[in-house]
Amino acid sequence: MTQKTNYSALSTLVTVFFFWGFIAASNGVFIPFCKTYFNIDQFQSQLVDFAFYGAYYFGALALFVVSSTTGKDVLNKWGYKNGIIYGLLISSIGALAVLPAVNNAQMGDAQVFYYVLIAYFIVALGFSLQQTAAQPFAISLGDPAKGSHRLNLAGGVNSFGTTIGPIVVALIIFGSTPLSGDELNNLINKGEIQISTIQYLYLGVTALFLGAAALFYFSKKLPSADGETTFETARKAMVILLLITVVISVCFALVFVSYGSTNFSFFKEHLEEKRLLLLVISLLIILVGLIFAYWQSAKNPSGWGAMQKPQLLLGMIAIFTYVGVEVTIQSNLGELLKFVADETKKLNPLGLKVMNDAEIAPYISLYWGGLMIGRWVGAITVFNPTKGLKKVLYILVPYIAFGVILLVNFGAYSLVDIVAFSICVAVQIGGFFLAKDAPVRTLKIFSLLGVIGMLIGLFAHGNLALYAFLCGGLFCSIMWPCIFSLSIRNLGKYTSQGSAFLIMMILGGAIIPPIQGKLADIIGIQPSYWIAVFCFLYLLIYAYMTKNVLAKQGVETD
Repeated sequence: MTQKTNYSALSTLVTVFFFWGFIAASNGVFIPFCKTYFNIDQFQSQLVDFAFYGAYYFGALALFVVSSTTGKDVLNKWGYKNGIIYGLLISSIGALAVLPAVNNAQMGDAQVFYYVLIAYFIVALGFSLQQTAAQPFAISLGDPAKGSHRLNLAGGVNSFGTTIGPIVVALIIFGSTPLSGDELNNLINKGEIQISTIQYLYLGVTALFLGAAALFYFSKKLPSADGETTFETARKAMVILLLITVVISVCFALVFVSYGSTNFSFFKEHLEEKRLLLLVISLLIILVGLIFAYWQSAKNPSGWGAMQKPQLLLGMIAIFTYVGVEVTIQSNLGELLKFVADETKKLNPLGLKVMNDAEIAPYISLYWGGLMIGRWVGAITVFNPTKGLKKVLYILVPYIAFGVILLVNFGAYSLVDIVAFSICVAVQIGGFFLAKDAPVRTLKIFSLLGVIGMLIGLFAHGNLALYAFLCGGLFCSIMWPCIFSLSIRNLGKYTSQGSAFLIMMILGGAIIPPIQGKLADIIGIQPSYWIAVFCFLYLLIYAYMTKNVLAKQGVETD
């Protein structure tokens, strides 16, 4: 008998998904503004993502270490509902910490920037706990076979938050009056535009976090839905994760030191290249560590916990890569659009008019809106439409979602922008029809489209290149639920632990954007998007590998 979806619980749950998207997407506007305001380089500006997404890793790791040490699954003991509540309270503390961090902050005061990073870290630490609880909770609220569709529905709400987040933040910081690049810079230099204005935003965000926590706490219709399994220690998995953590911490610490006064002979020559080397080492230790776990667990599964399942290890690398590419495309997009490649004509590397910090916001919104479009389409199956109606909705829903984006950004796009993105949406719709609602086939199609899109962006110019990069949001939109549901497939008693491992791999959003940022400092912002090509390539490879792995376990995927 098919398990019915608990829609009341699901509707309550998706409210927190909105907050995640709103805050995360606003970074796309906040990052280039910080670069201007604090006079820092592209790598340093990407530390916003490092703090934000790094917190997901450290939060999930801490949860795992405590559970492993005590022998009790902390999240199971709390219940998913309480896990979400505690996460919201932690995020409230972080949002409040933003207020004193930016109070009376002066332009060029890099110390303030690091205080902001700490506050962002705390906000995301709460998000880490929320996501660890919310993902399996959403899957448990109905037929497990349609778990990915419920995640798509929640992801659609999340993406609505990502669509409006950049616009709201831009309005708060820059106001509603259109400004030229010179006008905006003059206002910033005169102190008429200050970072302290975000205090109003985070005061409101604090209230919303607390309100959501209260909603969860007092809702009688929302089940606790704690996990059914007990925690099993995974000593070998804990050792490899702690080793990865130490190496990453050392590498980034050395990069941080290099920006201050140092007598280290290591940094005397080829400074930028050595910074990049350290960042690449941090990336390699993650990949090598997980590959090592993959090989060792195959020989002897004892002590690896959920990592003894190859679909989980492959999925951990996939989540790392997916979040990395999703975040890095938009995090570096602002620099791509505002960088002056032609001083005479005031053109950016794409050959388009150079944009200022305020003008970037609609394009960041459009990128994240692409994710909203795909997730709205992915959520259609949750409502069990007939086959004929589903085909109609596959065409109508994307353009309805696009209409929402246009409404949110009313008057921000030219006719060329609207037509160009409409064509991109049509390509995505074609991908959905070819995918036939199958997770592996979906990953194959959209990963390939991602590779093609990034290559076009690298070698083309003008609007063609711009919209090729923006298509990254459309192609990423449907990947998370596919990867997540495939990764925890057939984990049994290790499902909760596996979910925590996957949430750790949101770390990709902390590692890959700074690497691209440093690469941009060395070779240029447009060529740095080769990073995105390699990320999509792995996701394509993952789709083939995970299908074979699950098939050997007798699990059908498509």
